[in-house]
Amino acid sequence: MTFHLFAGPCVIESKGHSLEMAHKLKEIVDNYPNIKFYFKSSFDKANRSSPDSFRGPGLQNGLKILEEAKKIAPVITDFHEAATADEVASVVDVLQVPAFLCRQTDLIVEGAKACAKYKRKFNVKKGQFLSAYELKNVVDKVTPFLDIKDLFLTERGNSFGYNNLVVDMTGFSIINDMGAISIFDATHSLQLPGIGKTSGGKREFAIPLARAGVAAFAKGLFMEVHDNPSMAKSDASTVLSLELFTKLLESVYPVILLNSSPS
Repeated sequence: MTFHLFAGPCVIESKGHSLEMAHKLKEIVDNYPNIKFYFKSSFDKANRSSPDSFRGPGLQNGLKILEEAKKIAPVITDFHEAATADEVASVVDVLQVPAFLCRQTDLIVEGAKACAKYKRKFNVKKGQFLSAYELKNVVDKVTPFLDIKDLFLTERGNSFGYNNLVVDMTGFSIINDMGAISIFDATHSLQLPGIGKTSGGKREFAIPLARAGVAAFAKGLFMEVHDNPSMAKSDASTVLSLELFTKLLESVYPVILLNSSPS
C-alpha cells in the first residue's frame, strides 16, 4: 500500500526557500519506502486572519516556482477561485480545495473537471464545521467528473467551542469506506484558531496525534514544515521544524508498516 505524504511550508516565501525545502524534505522521506512524497506550498493564502499577514507570491509567480519544485518532487497546492482551476491543475500534481471552501460547489466541480483533464489527483480538505459523513456530498459532486480513486479527503479537526479543534478518529474509516483516500492534516489540527491576529497552536502534540491518525487507518499525512518555524510567514505556531518532522516520521513509520501488513 502506498502511503501519501504532503509536506512543505504553508506559503511560498521565495523561490530559493521553496526549492531548498523540497530538496531537504525529499531527502528525509527517501529513507522511508512505501511513502509517496508531495511538496506542498501555497501561492496565495487568501484566508489569513489579519489583512496585514503575508499571502504569498500570487498565482503566476507561484506557479512558476511550483514548476521548478516539480523537478524535485510531485507538488500540491490549493486554489480559491473556480476560474483558476484549469491553470493551476495544468502545473500541479494534486489540486487542493481549502477547508473553508469545501462546500463551494463551483470550486469543487471545476477542480474535479480540471483534474480529470490533466490526469491529476484532487484533494478536498474537510471544513471544521462538517462531519466525515457529510463528505459524501463532496464525493457526489466530484465523481461525475473524476474517478473516486483520484480523490483525497483530508481531516483537519472540528471546531470545539471557541479557539480549539478536536479530531474524530473514526472519520478516516468513514472516508475509506466511501472509496476516497483519507489524509490526516496533523499540523492544522493543532491550531488554536482565531486568537488575535494570528492563530495559535500546540505543535508539541504533533507526534501523538499523527500516530493516532495513522493507527486509525489514515492513508496519508499532511504536514507543514519549515526550516526555521519561528520565522515562518504563515502558521508559525504549528509548522514543524525539520528535526521534529524527522522524529515524527520515525515514530509513525512502524504504524504505517503495520497497517500495510497482510492481516
